Amino acid sequence: MKRCILLLLLIPLGLLAQQTGILRVEPPFWWTGFKNPALQLMVYGKDIGKTGVSISGNKQTAVVLAAVHKVHSPDYLFIDLKIGATSSPGTFTLNFTENNKTLATYNYMLKPRQAGSAGRKGFNNADVVYLLMPDRFANGDTTNDNIAGMKEKADRSKPDSRHGGDIKGIIDHLDYLKELGVTALWLTPLVENDQPVYSYHGYSATDFYKVDPHFGTNEDYVKLSEAIHKRGMKLIIDEVFNHCGSEHWWMKDLPSEDWLNQWPEFTRSTYRAGSISDPYVSETDSLQFSRGWFDKTMPDLNQRNPYMKNYLVQNSIWWMEYAGIDGIRQDTYPYPFKDAMSEWGKRMLEEYPGINIVGECWMNYPATVAYWQKGSKNLDGFNSNLPSVFDFPLHDALIQAFNEKEGWNTGILRLYEVISQDFSYPNPMNIVTFADNHDVNRYLDTQNDDVRKLKMAMAFILTTRGIPEIFYGTELLMTTGADKGHGTIRRDVPGGWPGDSRNVFTAKGRNQTENEMYNFMHTLLDYRKSNTALQTGKLRHFIPSDGIYTYFRYNGKSTVMVVMNNNEEQKIHETGRYSEILRNFKSGREIISGNPVTDLSKLTIPAKSALIIELKQ
Repeated sequence: MKRCILLLLLIPLGLLAQQTGILRVEPPFWWTGFKNPALQLMVYGKDIGKTGVSISGNKQTAVVLAAVHKVHSPDYLFIDLKIGATSSPGTFTLNFTENNKTLATYNYMLKPRQAGSAGRKGFNNADVVYLLMPDRFANGDTTNDNIAGMKEKADRSKPDSRHGGDIKGIIDHLDYLKELGVTALWLTPLVENDQPVYSYHGYSATDFYKVDPHFGTNEDYVKLSEAIHKRGMKLIIDEVFNHCGSEHWWMKDLPSEDWLNQWPEFTRSTYRAGSISDPYVSETDSLQFSRGWFDKTMPDLNQRNPYMKNYLVQNSIWWMEYAGIDGIRQDTYPYPFKDAMSEWGKRMLEEYPGINIVGECWMNYPATVAYWQKGSKNLDGFNSNLPSVFDFPLHDALIQAFNEKEGWNTGILRLYEVISQDFSYPNPMNIVTFADNHDVNRYLDTQNDDVRKLKMAMAFILTTRGIPEIFYGTELLMTTGADKGHGTIRRDVPGGWPGDSRNVFTAKGRNQTENEMYNFMHTLLDYRKSNTALQTGKLRHFIPSDGIYTYFRYNGKSTVMVVMNNNEEQKIHETGRYSEILRNFKSGREIISGNPVTDLSKLTIPAKSALIIELKQ
């Protein structure tokens, strides 16, 4: 018997699990050195819940077995371990016994934390975030387009099918992104989505601990992280705690009846995120919002279940440590149980106090978005422990501002009005601004393909307060086209696939207009990287008048003046009303053109454009 066990311990992990009947242990391994010593393992295998558990070989690791929990399904065990300050990296053995007979063993590994992991610095105001969808950015490895045994096949002719983009394609084009001037990459989820259809986007996880083989391997993800960091850039992971995919491996054998939020028949969420902060909300509406399913193929996870909550928290920590990630974007943040999300944020900041986390709180008013930012003085006492939120109200204003005629409440005044409500936020500088993303129409589509308006929008988010985010292809004038569905919003980048007729990743492959836009973005992004006033400086703005909106970003080192003309004609603009700042300066340099500005008292601003002027004393 001892010889058999010894042989099992020498078998590779996957084969060991297969032979012992243990199908999964999650997290698959862990680390020493975390502030929180608690680790809860989910063990899955046929009738594993009927066994007793002990640990051995733990003299070196000093791991303590604290508790074993059985649940409704006999195929699960939840094992509490304590990894204290004296614990060391190494391997110990989990023993599963019945009637004093060892039925299964499992070697569990503890690794040392990465050097400097706890002091990792996340994305911040000095960064510009670039959002890309791995399936649609570039196909660097055509051999993983179709995976034997997985449900959906690649078909580029269908907007909502897989197209073949992958991690290798991103690595191949990191130099393009660095040259463009972005400093942080937000990738939509890379975890396995083995759904029969519409599986490319990553938001229907079927395995929370595995990179989708269509994108590569877990090891490929680590290589991507290393390649990003080598270039001085940062990596943001996209996580989803509200739901999983309907084909997730646990759907055929749930640990307990309350693992999911279940209804007698399919019940969709109201999608009214504002109902959570609504002081007058009905219990019916509140429950349907947070417990209703996002879609029929997206089972709603119940974070009120303590094992589910621990599972999600640990999964987030695991990916942070495993792949050396710098920040998190949390999908559909208000939809899960908010107290569980608050605890998640607290745990993440406890282990990684320097990182940043941004939540998707898709609401239309600053007050309802601000409810979810860490430190908000909410009437109900709720604190999200979420450092950053997306500025959806500003996104809405950007769509309208440049399309409307100037009026008392229309036109460019909309931007001023949203910014002037920053008193709602505990930290308005740490919110993410954007003109478009993967869930809304591309900005050019909303502006009738008017490149002037796109440049104004980009100039604004790259010079106002907050952390700007750019959707992939914006710098290349990518549009949705006639079909406004998600599949075409998320078009492939021309040149990212073998055999494409042109390659827009190169200047030679772009047309004149595309190169003009790329150069505009490159110039502004490059300038922003070196100008601390645009990153962390104070903001002072003036009420728009005659379709012109003027504001300043400034600190002790630099002052930048931005003047936006929303009119269809050139304007000669007298600047006397800005004397409280301009009286200290005599001249300037316009950043995009590079031209000197010798007379600050009167500025000539072309139609539908922005002047960005670095002031000089």
